[in-house]
Amino acid sequence: MNPILLDFPHEFETERLLIRMPKPGDGRVVHKAICESIDELRPWLPFAQKDQTEEDVEVNIRNAHINFLKREGLRLLVFEKESGQLVCSSGLNRIDWDVPKFEIGYWAVTRHCGKGYATEAVEGITAFAFRELGANRVEIRCDRKNVRSRAIPERLGYELEATLKNDDLSVDGNELRDTCIYAKIRD
Repeated sequence: MNPILLDFPHEFETERLLIRMPKPGDGRVVHKAICESIDELRPWLPFAQKDQTEEDVEVNIRNAHINFLKREGLRLLVFEKESGQLVCSSGLNRIDWDVPKFEIGYWAVTRHCGKGYATEAVEGITAFAFRELGANRVEIRCDRKNVRSRAIPERLGYELEATLKNDDLSVDGNELRDTCIYAKIRD
């Protein structure tokens, strides 16, 4: 089946969070979150290496919206239900619809770190992938040195399947890094 024909919800909830696809107009709030969190994002994420305008982020959001509808990438924005504030950006990437399998990526807005939102979001997105998308495998890949990012799959019972040594360069290109691969599979 062609994945573009797959029907599934564009938003869902967990106990404290609303998780949904990005929509045109979200660039402003995402840009603000990036600016606020840039010091925590810069060591790990390529997009945080260059300054972005609100317009740049809006273009990115609109492309993510299109990719979601085309089922080529399922970026998700995570909002606290009570306040409506953006707390995380996440999504399902490296999609292989034939298996089907997905990789979850995520980053948290600095002022919302330490409240369990990223863990709750990843738990909800994992359940969504298995329940709504028929996933047989969900992965999380992260730099071995990114202790905060690694804590999430470990907390959620993902299995550390491999550590790929000298697998990637640091985002500044100055050193080789190891990549941890965590996974959950359909029972």
